[in-house]
Amino acid sequence: MTETPANPPEGFEPHFRKSPLTAPWEPLFSKVTDDAVIIGLRAAAQHCNARGSVHGGLISALADNAMGLSCARRRDHVGGLVTITLNMDFLQPAQIGQWLEFRANYVRNGGKIDVAQGQVTADGEPCALVAATFRVLSKR
Repeated sequence: MTETPANPPEGFEPHFRKSPLTAPWEPLFSKVTDDAVIIGLRAAAQHCNARGSVHGGLISALADNAMGLSCARRRDHVGGLVTITLNMDFLQPAQIGQWLEFRANYVRNGGKIDVAQGQVTADGEPCALVAATFRVLSKR
């Protein structure tokens, strides 16, 4: 079966977490596992900078989203998480037509602080490495 923006790789469904920030980047997809939320998209013009590469801001925002959602999956009764630090290492540019995946690994829980790291791939090849710390908010 051919992959298109409406037909992502097996296991991916329309992303369940919509927001005003990501609305212009739709369609976004996600795959939920026992300990992670993997976000995916097929790179298109709305994801790119003037040089035709996927914009680093988009990569940063979606990597942050995948890591935060993955940390939340590891906790019960979370009121949310807010990013304290986000560190990106861009390895190579991603291009229009490539399938991008934002994978996160929960590293540790420090009480009110969670740590995660991840990798962004373009057609299976690493294009960015990411790490973040999150403040865990209490449920109201």
